[in-house]
Amino acid sequence: LPGLHVFAIAFALEVSVGKTNTVVALNNSNVLLPCIFTTCIGFQDLVFTWYFNSTELIYQGKIKNKATEPTLVTRNPRVDFVGSTTKKDYNISIVLNGVEFSDAGKYTCHVKNPLERGAQHNATILLTVVHKLVETDNTVTLIIVGVVGGLIGLLILFMLIKRVVLFIIKKTQDGKKECLVSSSGNDNTENGLAGSKAEQKAPPKA
Repeated sequence: LPGLHVFAIAFALEVSVGKTNTVVALNNSNVLLPCIFTTCIGFQDLVFTWYFNSTELIYQGKIKNKATEPTLVTRNPRVDFVGSTTKKDYNISIVLNGVEFSDAGKYTCHVKNPLERGAQHNATILLTVVHKLVETDNTVTLIIVGVVGGLIGLLILFMLIKRVVLFIIKKTQDGKKECLVSSSGNDNTENGLAGSKAEQKAPPKA
């Protein structure tokens, strides 16, 4: 039995709709419903289906293998496929066009992979349709953000100026060092060993 458990994990099919499963759409707009799937061993003749409120089929596609894009089986006229399955992520996202208030509800992305002994998995998005998007127009907040932003900007400017000044000083010092090394090397070249005498000489006393 432990062996079978490991086998199930190795062949796991996963479906994801992203970090958040809620989407807010403006009435009469087009909304993206994201979905990707992953599989450890690949897939063959995989079928993915989008359902509205668990029962109404709004899009179904079939993918022969990872080298091919999906072929359409059936769809609602208002739904378009916008994903791609030949790239790194197996993206089976759709777009719902002309969203209406009646479209609010659960959208389930379901995947079945015959290559994994008919393994299937799904993920759900909750769509909310609104009359208008909420606007945050708080003057006090905007003033605070502006002041903080200005202070941060000044701090960044100060740090940049400091870096530039330090860089110029360092470059000037490096230039002087290079000049000293090259002059001592030229003045003390014997038998092809540049600067050999310079290294052995004791520093001049003041």
